Amino acid sequence: MTSHLKKVELHCHLEGAAPPALTESQARKYGVDTTSFMRDGVYLWNDFAEFLVSYDKVSEVYRTEEDYALLTETYLEELASIGTIYSELIVSPDHGERIGLGADAYMAGVSAGILSAKEKTGIEARLIVTGERHFGPERVIKAAEYAAKSDNPLITGFNMAGEERMGRVADYARAFDVAREAGLGITIHAGEVCGAFSVADAVDLVKPARIGHGVRAIEDSELVKRLADLGTVLEVCPGSNIALKVFPDFASHPLRRLKEAGVRVTISSDDPPFFHTSLKREYELASEAFGFSDTEINEMTRTGIEAAFVDEATRKALLAKI
Repeated sequence: MTSHLKKVELHCHLEGAAPPALTESQARKYGVDTTSFMRDGVYLWNDFAEFLVSYDKVSEVYRTEEDYALLTETYLEELASIGTIYSELIVSPDHGERIGLGADAYMAGVSAGILSAKEKTGIEARLIVTGERHFGPERVIKAAEYAAKSDNPLITGFNMAGEERMGRVADYARAFDVAREAGLGITIHAGEVCGAFSVADAVDLVKPARIGHGVRAIEDSELVKRLADLGTVLEVCPGSNIALKVFPDFASHPLRRLKEAGVRVTISSDDPPFFHTSLKREYELASEAFGFSDTEINEMTRTGIEAAFVDEATRKALLAKI
Protein backbone atom coordinates (compact mmCIF):
# COMPACT_ATOMS: atom_id res chain seq x y z
CA MET A 1 0.00 0.00 0.00
CA THR A 2 1.14 3.54 -0.70
CA SER A 3 -1.38 5.55 1.31
CA HIS A 4 1.42 6.85 3.54
CA LEU A 5 3.38 8.32 0.61
CA LYS A 6 3.11 11.87 -0.69
CA LYS A 7 2.07 12.04 -4.33
CA VAL A 8 2.63 14.29 -7.34
CA GLU A 9 0.92 14.29 -10.74
CA LEU A 10 2.32 15.99 -13.84
CA HIS A 11 0.07 14.49 -16.52
CA CYS A 12 -3.69 14.76 -16.23
CA HIS A 13 -6.19 16.18 -18.71
CA LEU A 14 -8.78 18.18 -16.78
CA GLU A 15 -11.90 17.06 -18.66
CA GLY A 16 -10.47 13.54 -18.73
CA ALA A 17 -10.48 13.57 -14.93
CA ALA A 18 -14.19 14.40 -14.69
CA PRO A 19 -15.74 12.02 -12.13
CA PRO A 20 -18.64 10.10 -13.73
CA ALA A 21 -20.99 11.04 -10.88
CA LEU A 22 -20.27 14.73 -11.44
CA THR A 23 -20.71 14.31 -15.20
CA GLU A 24 -24.10 12.64 -14.64
CA SER A 25 -25.13 15.54 -12.40
CA GLN A 26 -24.02 18.04 -15.04
CA ALA A 27 -25.86 16.12 -17.76
CA ARG A 28 -29.09 16.28 -15.74
CA LYS A 29 -28.53 20.00 -15.23
CA TYR A 30 -28.37 20.57 -19.00
CA GLY A 31 -30.77 17.85 -20.13
CA VAL A 32 -28.06 15.90 -21.97
CA ASP A 33 -28.66 12.25 -22.90
CA THR A 34 -25.59 10.32 -21.75
CA THR A 35 -26.44 6.91 -23.23
CA SER A 36 -23.99 7.30 -26.13
CA PHE A 37 -20.98 7.83 -23.87
CA MET A 38 -21.88 6.47 -20.41
CA ARG A 39 -23.42 3.33 -18.98
CA ASP A 40 -23.76 2.45 -15.29
CA GLY A 41 -21.39 5.25 -14.33
CA VAL A 42 -18.68 4.14 -16.78
CA TYR A 43 -17.42 6.09 -19.79
CA LEU A 44 -17.78 4.13 -23.05
CA TRP A 45 -15.12 3.71 -25.76
CA ASN A 46 -13.33 0.88 -27.57
CA ASP A 47 -10.22 2.37 -29.18
CA PHE A 48 -8.23 5.61 -29.17
CA ALA A 49 -10.42 7.29 -31.80
CA GLU A 50 -13.59 6.42 -29.85
CA PHE A 51 -11.93 7.56 -26.64
CA LEU A 52 -11.42 11.02 -28.16
CA VAL A 53 -15.10 11.16 -29.17
CA SER A 54 -16.26 10.05 -25.70
CA TYR A 55 -13.89 12.57 -24.11
CA ASP A 56 -15.43 15.39 -26.15
CA LYS A 57 -18.97 14.32 -25.24
CA VAL A 58 -18.13 14.30 -21.53
CA SER A 59 -16.57 17.73 -21.91
CA GLU A 60 -19.77 19.11 -23.41
CA VAL A 61 -21.62 19.00 -20.06
CA TYR A 62 -19.15 21.48 -18.54
CA ARG A 63 -20.20 24.83 -19.97
CA THR A 64 -19.71 27.74 -17.57
CA GLU A 65 -16.98 29.24 -15.40
CA GLU A 66 -18.79 27.80 -12.40
CA ASP A 67 -18.86 24.34 -13.98
CA TYR A 68 -15.12 24.44 -14.54
CA ALA A 69 -14.43 25.75 -11.06
CA LEU A 70 -16.47 22.86 -9.66
CA LEU A 71 -14.76 20.25 -11.85
CA THR A 72 -11.29 21.52 -10.99
CA GLU A 73 -11.95 21.84 -7.27
CA THR A 74 -13.57 18.39 -7.14
CA TYR A 75 -10.61 16.68 -8.78
CA LEU A 76 -7.97 18.51 -6.75
CA GLU A 77 -9.77 17.79 -3.48
CA GLU A 78 -9.84 14.11 -4.47
CA LEU A 79 -6.09 14.24 -5.08
CA ALA A 80 -5.43 16.02 -1.79
CA SER A 81 -7.40 13.36 0.09
CA ILE A 82 -4.84 10.72 -0.95
CA GLY A 83 -1.79 12.77 -0.01
CA THR A 84 -1.13 14.60 -3.27
CA ILE A 85 0.83 17.80 -2.76
CA TYR A 86 1.14 18.98 -6.37
CA SER A 87 -0.81 18.63 -9.61
CA GLU A 88 -0.46 19.94 -13.13
CA LEU A 89 -3.67 20.05 -15.13
CA ILE A 90 -3.66 19.97 -18.94
CA VAL A 91 -6.20 22.49 -20.25
CA SER A 92 -7.26 23.58 -23.72
CA PRO A 93 -8.19 27.18 -24.65
CA ASP A 94 -9.51 25.69 -27.90
CA HIS A 95 -12.09 23.80 -25.87
CA GLY A 96 -13.19 26.98 -24.13
CA GLU A 97 -13.78 28.58 -27.52
CA ARG A 98 -15.56 25.55 -28.98
CA ILE A 99 -18.17 25.44 -26.21
CA GLY A 100 -18.88 29.15 -26.57
CA LEU A 101 -17.51 30.05 -23.14
CA GLY A 102 -14.32 31.62 -24.43
CA ALA A 103 -10.75 30.81 -23.50
CA ASP A 104 -10.45 33.52 -20.85
CA ALA A 105 -13.62 32.53 -19.00
CA TYR A 106 -12.66 28.87 -19.24
CA MET A 107 -9.27 29.57 -17.68
CA ALA A 108 -10.85 31.82 -15.05
CA GLY A 109 -13.14 29.02 -13.94
CA VAL A 110 -10.33 26.49 -13.75
CA SER A 111 -8.14 28.97 -11.87
CA ALA A 112 -10.90 29.66 -9.37
CA GLY A 113 -11.16 25.93 -8.72
CA ILE A 114 -7.41 25.70 -8.13
CA LEU A 115 -7.42 28.56 -5.65
CA SER A 116 -10.44 27.17 -3.80
CA ALA A 117 -8.90 23.70 -3.53
CA LYS A 118 -5.64 25.17 -2.27
CA GLU A 119 -7.45 27.20 0.38
CA LYS A 120 -9.31 24.11 1.58
CA THR A 121 -6.57 21.48 1.35
CA GLY A 122 -3.19 23.13 0.74
CA ILE A 123 -2.65 21.37 -2.60
CA GLU A 124 -0.59 23.28 -5.16
CA ALA A 125 -1.59 23.16 -8.83
CA ARG A 126 -0.56 24.73 -12.12
CA LEU A 127 -1.99 24.79 -15.64
CA ILE A 128 -0.39 23.38 -18.77
CA VAL A 129 -2.01 24.86 -21.87
CA THR A 130 -2.28 22.33 -24.67
CA GLY A 131 -2.77 22.50 -28.41
CA GLU A 132 -4.76 19.67 -29.95
CA ARG A 133 -2.66 17.99 -32.62
CA HIS A 134 -5.61 16.74 -34.66
CA PHE A 135 -6.86 20.30 -35.23
CA GLY A 136 -3.71 21.14 -37.19
CA PRO A 137 -0.61 23.32 -36.77
CA GLU A 138 -2.36 26.70 -36.95
CA ARG A 139 -4.62 25.87 -34.01
CA VAL A 140 -1.70 24.54 -31.98
CA ILE A 141 0.27 27.73 -32.66
CA LYS A 142 -2.77 29.76 -31.62
CA ALA A 143 -2.91 27.85 -28.31
CA ALA A 144 0.79 28.54 -27.75
CA GLU A 145 0.25 32.23 -28.46
CA TYR A 146 -2.61 32.28 -25.97
CA ALA A 147 -0.42 30.77 -23.27
CA ALA A 148 2.50 33.06 -24.13
CA LYS A 149 0.39 36.21 -23.86
CA SER A 150 -1.57 35.20 -20.76
CA ASP A 151 -0.99 37.05 -17.51
CA ASN A 152 -2.48 34.18 -15.50
CA PRO A 153 0.29 33.17 -13.05
CA LEU A 154 -1.08 29.62 -12.86
CA ILE A 155 -0.28 28.99 -16.55
CA THR A 156 3.30 27.76 -16.45
CA GLY A 157 3.67 25.29 -19.31
CA PHE A 158 2.74 24.33 -22.87
CA ASN A 159 1.94 20.90 -24.30
CA MET A 160 0.61 19.25 -27.45
CA ALA A 161 -1.88 16.41 -27.06
CA GLY A 162 -4.48 14.71 -29.25
CA GLU A 163 -4.17 12.26 -32.12
CA GLU A 164 -0.46 11.44 -32.28
CA ARG A 165 -0.74 9.98 -35.78
CA MET A 166 -1.72 13.36 -37.28
CA GLY A 167 1.27 14.98 -38.99
CA ARG A 168 4.86 15.02 -37.83
CA VAL A 169 6.32 16.99 -34.96
CA ALA A 170 8.10 19.29 -37.44
CA ASP A 171 4.71 20.63 -38.52
CA TYR A 172 4.11 21.94 -35.00
CA ALA A 173 7.60 23.04 -33.93
CA ARG A 174 6.84 26.76 -34.24
CA ALA A 175 4.24 26.51 -31.47
CA PHE A 176 6.89 25.30 -29.04
CA ASP A 177 9.24 28.10 -30.05
CA VAL A 178 6.51 30.61 -29.20
CA ALA A 179 5.93 29.02 -25.80
CA ARG A 180 9.61 28.68 -24.97
CA GLU A 181 10.31 32.31 -25.88
CA ALA A 182 7.64 33.29 -23.34
CA GLY A 183 9.40 31.34 -20.60
CA LEU A 184 6.89 28.49 -20.40
CA GLY A 185 7.89 24.95 -19.52
CA ILE A 186 7.76 22.58 -22.50
CA THR A 187 6.28 19.10 -22.61
CA ILE A 188 4.78 17.11 -25.50
CA HIS A 189 2.82 13.91 -25.99
CA ALA A 190 4.94 11.34 -27.86
CA GLY A 191 5.72 7.64 -27.81
CA GLU A 192 2.22 6.52 -26.84
CA VAL A 193 0.22 5.55 -29.93
CA CYS A 194 3.28 5.97 -32.16
CA GLY A 195 6.65 4.32 -31.76
CA ALA A 196 10.13 5.38 -30.75
CA PHE A 197 10.47 7.62 -33.81
CA SER A 198 7.89 10.01 -32.36
CA VAL A 199 9.96 10.38 -29.20
CA ALA A 200 13.10 10.98 -31.25
CA ASP A 201 11.27 13.61 -33.32
CA ALA A 202 10.11 15.34 -30.15
CA VAL A 203 13.63 15.38 -28.69
CA ASP A 204 15.22 16.58 -31.95
CA LEU A 205 12.67 19.21 -32.96
CA VAL A 206 11.10 20.42 -29.70
CA LYS A 207 13.82 19.73 -27.12
CA PRO A 208 11.27 19.39 -24.31
CA ALA A 209 12.09 19.24 -20.63
CA ARG A 210 9.48 16.49 -20.36
CA ILE A 211 7.60 14.08 -22.60
CA GLY A 212 4.04 12.94 -21.97
CA HIS A 213 4.18 9.13 -22.01
CA GLY A 214 7.34 8.51 -24.06
CA VAL A 215 7.25 4.86 -23.08
CA ARG A 216 7.73 3.50 -26.59
CA ALA A 217 11.24 4.88 -26.50
CA ILE A 218 11.96 1.43 -25.05
CA GLU A 219 11.86 0.14 -28.65
CA ASP A 220 15.19 1.92 -29.35
CA SER A 221 18.00 1.30 -26.86
CA GLU A 222 20.09 4.20 -28.19
CA LEU A 223 17.14 6.54 -27.70
CA VAL A 224 16.69 5.31 -24.13
CA LYS A 225 20.34 6.10 -23.44
CA ARG A 226 19.90 9.51 -25.03
CA LEU A 227 16.90 10.32 -22.84
CA ALA A 228 18.89 9.29 -19.78
CA ASP A 229 21.87 11.41 -20.81
CA LEU A 230 19.67 14.45 -21.53
CA GLY A 231 17.73 14.09 -18.29
CA THR A 232 14.43 14.29 -20.17
CA VAL A 233 11.59 13.44 -17.79
CA LEU A 234 8.89 11.00 -18.89
CA GLU A 235 5.35 11.49 -17.56
CA VAL A 236 4.44 7.80 -17.42
CA CYS A 237 0.81 6.69 -17.10
CA PRO A 238 0.82 2.88 -16.85
CA GLY A 239 -2.92 2.37 -16.36
CA SER A 240 -3.66 4.46 -19.43
CA ASN A 241 -1.09 2.55 -21.49
CA ILE A 242 -2.71 -0.78 -20.63
CA ALA A 243 -6.25 0.50 -21.22
CA LEU A 244 -5.26 1.81 -24.66
CA LYS A 245 -3.39 -1.44 -25.41
CA VAL A 246 -0.05 0.29 -25.87
CA PHE A 247 1.24 -2.72 -23.91
CA PRO A 248 -0.73 -5.93 -23.26
CA ASP A 249 -0.11 -6.06 -19.51
CA PHE A 250 1.90 -4.56 -16.67
CA ALA A 251 4.52 -7.30 -16.93
CA SER A 252 5.48 -6.00 -20.37
CA HIS A 253 5.20 -2.30 -19.47
CA PRO A 254 8.67 -0.65 -19.54
CA LEU A 255 8.39 1.67 -16.52
CA ARG A 256 10.91 -0.29 -14.47
CA ARG A 257 13.25 -0.89 -17.41
CA LEU A 258 13.27 2.81 -18.23
CA LYS A 259 14.02 3.78 -14.65
CA GLU A 260 16.78 1.19 -14.34
CA ALA A 261 18.29 2.52 -17.59
CA GLY A 262 18.65 5.91 -15.93
CA VAL A 263 15.67 7.65 -17.52
CA ARG A 264 13.94 10.09 -15.19
CA VAL A 265 10.33 8.91 -14.79
CA THR A 266 7.23 10.07 -12.93
CA ILE A 267 3.79 8.54 -12.31
CA SER A 268 0.48 10.02 -13.49
CA SER A 269 -3.08 8.95 -14.31
CA ASP A 270 -3.75 10.72 -17.67
CA ASP A 271 -7.59 10.50 -17.94
CA PRO A 272 -8.33 8.45 -14.83
CA PRO A 273 -12.04 7.52 -14.98
CA PHE A 274 -11.82 6.77 -18.71
CA PHE A 275 -9.05 4.28 -18.01
CA HIS A 276 -10.53 2.83 -14.79
CA THR A 277 -7.68 4.20 -12.74
CA SER A 278 -6.72 7.01 -10.37
CA LEU A 279 -3.50 8.51 -9.09
CA LYS A 280 -3.96 6.38 -5.97
CA ARG A 281 -4.14 3.24 -8.12
CA GLU A 282 -1.12 4.30 -10.20
CA TYR A 283 0.98 4.58 -7.05
CA GLU A 284 -0.31 1.21 -5.86
CA LEU A 285 0.58 -0.31 -9.23
CA ALA A 286 4.10 1.09 -8.88
CA SER A 287 4.40 -0.93 -5.69
CA GLU A 288 2.41 -4.05 -6.50
CA ALA A 289 2.75 -4.54 -10.27
CA PHE A 290 6.23 -3.09 -10.75
CA GLY A 291 7.73 -3.99 -7.38
CA PHE A 292 9.10 -0.55 -6.57
CA SER A 293 10.07 0.09 -2.96
CA ASP A 294 8.84 3.13 -1.04
CA THR A 295 12.28 4.67 -1.57
CA GLU A 296 12.05 4.17 -5.34
CA ILE A 297 8.53 5.58 -5.47
CA ASN A 298 9.64 8.60 -3.48
CA GLU A 299 12.46 9.07 -6.00
CA MET A 300 9.89 9.27 -8.80
CA THR A 301 7.80 11.70 -6.77
CA ARG A 302 10.85 13.89 -6.18
CA THR A 303 11.58 13.75 -9.89
CA GLY A 304 8.07 15.08 -10.46
CA ILE A 305 8.74 18.08 -8.23
CA GLU A 306 12.18 18.67 -9.73
CA ALA A 307 10.58 18.69 -13.20
CA ALA A 308 7.48 20.67 -12.21
CA PHE A 309 6.83 23.95 -13.97
CA VAL A 310 6.94 26.07 -10.82
CA ASP A 311 9.10 28.81 -9.33
CA GLU A 312 12.06 27.72 -7.25
CA ALA A 313 10.56 28.79 -3.91
CA THR A 314 7.51 26.59 -4.54
CA ARG A 315 9.71 23.71 -5.68
CA LYS A 316 11.81 23.93 -2.52
CA ALA A 317 8.70 23.97 -0.31
CA LEU A 318 7.23 20.95 -2.10
CA LEU A 319 10.45 18.95 -1.93
CA ALA A 320 10.55 19.54 1.82
CA LYS A 321 7.23 17.69 2.13
CA ILE A 322 8.48 14.41 0.65
